[in-house]
Amino acid sequence: MTYYSSTFTNLKKTPVHPKNPFNKDYNFEKLIAVHPALKPFVFENEHGNKTVKFANHEAVKALNTALLKTHYGITYWNIPEDNLCPPIPGRLDYLLHIAELIPKIEIHLLDIGTGANLIYPILASRHFNWQCTASEVNQDSLSNAQEIIDKNPDLKDIELRHQQFKSHILEHIIQPTDVFDVVVCNPPFFKNRTDAEQSNRRKFKNLELSEEKTQNFGGLSNELWYKGGEAAFVQKMAEESLQFKDQVQWFTAVISQKENLKNIKRAINKTKPSEVKIVEMEQGNKQSRFIAWTFK
Repeated sequence: MTYYSSTFTNLKKTPVHPKNPFNKDYNFEKLIAVHPALKPFVFENEHGNKTVKFANHEAVKALNTALLKTHYGITYWNIPEDNLCPPIPGRLDYLLHIAELIPKIEIHLLDIGTGANLIYPILASRHFNWQCTASEVNQDSLSNAQEIIDKNPDLKDIELRHQQFKSHILEHIIQPTDVFDVVVCNPPFFKNRTDAEQSNRRKFKNLELSEEKTQNFGGLSNELWYKGGEAAFVQKMAEESLQFKDQVQWFTAVISQKENLKNIKRAINKTKPSEVKIVEMEQGNKQSRFIAWTFK
């Protein structure tokens, strides 16, 4: 009889990755010089520091545009009002930890659910010069991502793939001839629309905002919720990963809710990986982590 055991590793938490260029205060003068549309959203807080209202969708979008222009030469970046606006420092932290997980220069990355913002392929290709492929189930979001690619020559090598089957994650995206070093994913973390709306109301209350004054807690259904939440999504991803164990070195996914880790690890363990890692991350007051597993 063959007995099987997998190795679980919990890595020490670091507040912000030391190689993250956004771990210091933003130089708003420089950012505004590159992207003047940011200026109306910048103000001085009670501590005398310049900042923006991160609960405001347009403010965060303007800040992201300025950061992408200044640091990565992205001349065009835009997302529809009803799409999620990602925090660039946190997204880059994920990739910086991935770079440590896979210590090689030439990496081929697959982003599952890239959304309209295309943020992981943008950062991966411009910060690390990695080769990137990205999938998306929503056709409108996919079209917006393609427009970003088309209007930025430096992004021309990013390949987009439409996931036509909402019940699948890796299947129908990874083709027989594909070889990827890593799969990255920011799963939908709510179980349904009701959970998402309740979370938004808590944010409104905590930030002392009215729903009319904030637009940064939007998001399309496929971005925000999946039946069973992020735990069910990653469990499904783990099941499918077994089919592609010879084509992908590391499968990874961000886990927003720590209490989901137990069930997620159990589901991954059923696929008999050779190793599983959990990497803790922190950005300001937000704590998250990603789980990574390999069959190699």
